[in-house]
Amino acid sequence: MNKDYGKEIAGKIFDVQDYDKKDETSAGLAMTHEQATDDYTEGTIDGKMENVAGEDINLQDQRKKNK
Repeated sequence: MNKDYGKEIAGKIFDVQDYDKKDETSAGLAMTHEQATDDYTEGTIDGKMENVAGEDINLQDQRKKNK
């Protein structure tokens, strides 16, 4: 790894093509974008959210367990 590698990564932002790229930085950006998008769009008025297995989680029940 050369000393300018950090400068290359520091300016990188998400691009839709990151989903198809194989390098670690692109994969990380794609995953972070997916998580942020899911978090923003998944919530519903009934308080349910889909987990990674595709099952609905009742967020209200989770909140009660954590109290």
